[in-house]
Amino acid sequence: MSTILIIDDDPRFRTQACEVLEADGFVVIGQAVDGASGLEAARSLRPDFVLLDIGLPDVQGFEVARALALDRPAPLVVLTSSRDARAYGRRLTNGHYLGFIPKELISGTAIRALVDRG
Repeated sequence: MSTILIIDDDPRFRTQACEVLEADGFVVIGQAVDGASGLEAARSLRPDFVLLDIGLPDVQGFEVARALALDRPAPLVVLTSSRDARAYGRRLTNGHYLGFIPKELISGTAIRALVDRG
């Protein structure tokens, strides 16, 4: 089993993602609503994965991913958004994260496919 922390400001998405990921064998060990509380939760809970919304209310997910990459051991970060990947351009090709999955496609299978690809 793999542990995961969900960082997203939308409570409906957090609930949905939690249900889907737990059904796919992940253990959701925490949830956070913004970047600051997400960093704190990641550093105290030490998840294997962080599902990280790009559009957080206090800071962009890219910045949170950069900060998490400095931690040892660093969690594997999967970025997500309701916006199309093309909206982020090159920022999705070079960064401190495992990959990007659109919110409507979140599943344990999709996350594991990123791990297998990487």
